Amino acid sequence: MTLTRLGYTDMHTAGEPVRIVTKGYPLLKGPTILDRRRDAKENHDHLRRAMNYEPRGHSGMYGVIPVESSHPEAVIGVLFTHHEGYSTMCGHATIAIGRWIVDQGLVPKTEPITAFAIEAPCGLLRLACTVEKGEVTHVSFESVPAFPFVRDLKIDVPGFGSITTDISYGGAFYCILPSSRFGLDFFKTPINELVNAAGALTDQVRASTPLTHPEAADLGFLYGTILTDDAAVTDESWNLCVFAERQIDRSPTGSGVTARMALDHAKGLIQPNTTRSFKGISGEPFTGKVKDRVKFSASDAVTVQVGGQGYYAGEGEFLIEPNDPLAWGFELAMRFGDVKS
Repeated sequence: MTLTRLGYTDMHTAGEPVRIVTKGYPLLKGPTILDRRRDAKENHDHLRRAMNYEPRGHSGMYGVIPVESSHPEAVIGVLFTHHEGYSTMCGHATIAIGRWIVDQGLVPKTEPITAFAIEAPCGLLRLACTVEKGEVTHVSFESVPAFPFVRDLKIDVPGFGSITTDISYGGAFYCILPSSRFGLDFFKTPINELVNAAGALTDQVRASTPLTHPEAADLGFLYGTILTDDAAVTDESWNLCVFAERQIDRSPTGSGVTARMALDHAKGLIQPNTTRSFKGISGEPFTGKVKDRVKFSASDAVTVQVGGQGYYAGEGEFLIEPNDPLAWGFELAMRFGDVKS
């Protein structure tokens, strides 16, 4: 019997899992990272399912596939995986993989800051890892150009009526709005009700509003919806990011923080180099600040610096038997009728 073996290291950033593939994944083909992302989707998706789905993973699992970079400045390339498929950007995973890269010796470790770049599907990300007594204690990254896509978009959402939302890009596109626009108190409403509202808005926007990225067609899709509290822009704020197919980010969402900061800057609510703290459902914070205005093919584009810390949670090797009927994973059904059919 021939076993498939997949090595992994598990980390988390603000409670959101990061499962890094360390052994057993095939070499992906194509000259660019977006080509390699397509190769992973079209030819090796069973490996994503095996790593992310039950019985080895769960509906909230998130992963990273390190790949060879196609950008001359990047140490490595990274593909981000989740329950639905493959993201173009992920801030919490970038923070975790930054620490992992330093600890693996892929870059020379220097104190107080070890700086390098990685390539994500959305573009080049510049990382700065704080090193104290040989240990990485904090990681920040500077985003790709982030920008508001549309402001004050009115969408009819079943069960809620007309909802006004902004859409902003921070490496991925998000609807961003306070939960109060649905008539839901951010802190008192059960999480599943917030998720249902966010998911309903995502569904309606995907069905009615085409999104385009000015430089890459593969980036032109709505990743999810971020519900916020009603905090003033000078105060700490909370995010609930519902992405892919109603997957909940436990962290404040790095690309979501990027998109929020770009949106608030375009509205004139926040100035460059003003740091703001954001929390997600784990209660652990990320920081965000607008770094620079940039010339880009979308208006009001900026780069944003997001910071946090990743932690190790485990490592090992998964074994996949060819005669296992659930070898490549399964999604936990919501009804027994779904399994029976």
